[in-house]
Amino acid sequence: MVAVIKEDEVLRDKLGVFRDRTAAGAYLAEALGEYRDRDAMVLAIPSGGIPVGIVISSYLGIPFDMLIVRKINIPGNTEAGFGAIALGGDVILNEPMVASLELSRDEIEELAEQVMEELKTRDQVFRQGRPWPDLKGRTVIIVDDGLASGFTMLAAIRMVRRQELAKIVVAVPTASIDTIRRVAQEVDEIVCPNVRTGPYFAVADAYRNWYDLTRDEVVEMLRHNHLIT
Repeated sequence: MVAVIKEDEVLRDKLGVFRDRTAAGAYLAEALGEYRDRDAMVLAIPSGGIPVGIVISSYLGIPFDMLIVRKINIPGNTEAGFGAIALGGDVILNEPMVASLELSRDEIEELAEQVMEELKTRDQVFRQGRPWPDLKGRTVIIVDDGLASGFTMLAAIRMVRRQELAKIVVAVPTASIDTIRRVAQEVDEIVCPNVRTGPYFAVADAYRNWYDLTRDEVVEMLRHNHLIT
């Protein structure tokens, strides 16, 4: 499997192309127009993927839910991760980084267990513990606000792939070309308007207004859109 990749060549390697996550979601929604009113579902990755996914879900008239996935941080570094884990237990590791960090399997398991506890908390807060939706035969559109290393997205893909899906689409406003190529081996389609090829990549550089969303902001966003009570 190698994905069909849809980008906007006008936006290739450009910075500051989206006002904020909501505007990026609107851009993606237009690009995903073929899925309007189809048997499809948006699955957003918290936290940054939530505002992007809400816009896409509303525009396309398809259901919204969340994939509870999180990176496993490098010890002592809250920004960088060496892998990711999904609520379903799927773990994806950046093996070269693990080797360079000289992390033992016991250390990795301990760090992963800590992240798993946070995932359980997020599931209760953001999804309120709802049963997982039936995705059999459906197209799933996995949404985030961007792809840096891509390991969080890969863990999300592994989580949903166990079900008999019609199609897996990854929709992100921005990503590095190397990550696009890595993720393309795992899904049917990637929609990413702003692909960047330089040696340095940061998701935030695609936005003119970008900041880390707090848990309270995400909850308020979900309530405002009647996605939780």
